[in-house]
This record gives sequence, C-alpha cells and structure tokens, in this order.
Amino acid sequence: MNQHDKQTRLLFLDRDGIINEDKGYVGNKSAFCFIPGIFDVVGAFVEHGFLPVVVTNQSGIGRGFYTESDFHALTHWMREAFAEKGMPFIPVYYCPHHPTEAKPPYKKQCNCRKPSPGMLLSAANDLGADLSKSVLLGDSWRDIQAGAAAGLASQCYVSKQPQPTPALSNASVFQADTVAQVVTLVPQIIAATKTG
Repeated sequence: MNQHDKQTRLLFLDRDGIINEDKGYVGNKSAFCFIPGIFDVVGAFVEHGFLPVVVTNQSGIGRGFYTESDFHALTHWMREAFAEKGMPFIPVYYCPHHPTEAKPPYKKQCNCRKPSPGMLLSAANDLGADLSKSVLLGDSWRDIQAGAAAGLASQCYVSKQPQPTPALSNASVFQADTVAQVVTLVPQIIAATKTG
C-alpha cells in the first residue's frame, strides 16, 4: 500500500489445512476439526499486534457440495471458538469460484481464487493494512504464491513437502512441518517483515 497512514498488520490464514484439518470440502461443524496448535499460533501473532484474517478458496460452494449459507454458519461457529480463546473478531474472505468445475454462476475465472491475490488485496483495502508488514500461513504453495503476488515480505509454508523451485523473489518463506511448529518461528517471521 502506498498510503503511509495504513499501518495495520494482518496475519493471513488459509483455512483448510491451517485452522482445521483438510478433509476435502468441509462445509459443516461435524467435519470441522481444529488443528493442534492453531490457537497458540494465532495468539502469538495477536500479541505482536497482528489482526488475523482468513483467506480461503471454497470451491465446494461452486461445486454444489454446500451452500454459502452453510459456509457462513460454519464461519460464525469458528469465530466463536476463537473468541472463546480471547482472540479478536476474525474477518473472513472466501472465493466460491472455480474456472472449470463449478456450476453457474460460480464457474468463472476470477481474481480472488488463490494463487491470485484478490482476497488479500481486498482485505488490505478494507482493513487499512500495510501488506509489507503482514504475513501469511498456508499449507498449499498456491497460498504462498498469492501472498507473494500481494507483496507480502514474509510467509510460512506449513508442509512436509519441499518448496517448489525456483524460489519466490522478494519474499522470505519460512517452513514448518506442522501448524504447532510455527510458534517457534513467529519471531523470525515477524522480523522478516521489517527487513523485506
């Protein structure tokens, strides 16, 4: 962001695979299991002044596996779980589209489906954020690509898979095998936002 008055730092979180176990198209509470360590990780960033924001591809909506109303109900329940742990209100941005597999009107090319950065850019605009001081946690390389495209200087790839080559330019990408392991990396991830 070029506006110097925009100083909010965001912690972008993918949902499936970071907040909850990725069981494939999770659309209701019965299939939603929080990943061990996620509350500790989010809490550590919140203590450093970051606002958590969810940015999630949800083509399950477009594919007809669950509705937007189902998604919103699940999101409300998820937010309440974070609130019970003392977390701030968590904005959620989602993309219901898919370019080939979704049903109309969701079947389309869009700029919000990661690896495109649309959701991150919208959140930064809505929340008055400084993207260069914000970070992202994702378990898919397309999450990391979206973060780089949005101008994030620091991210964490939560995966046991090696990072694809070539490396992303102008971005520090840390890596942890599990969400719980991210806690030990928080100071380094934050420090990288200051150095770019």
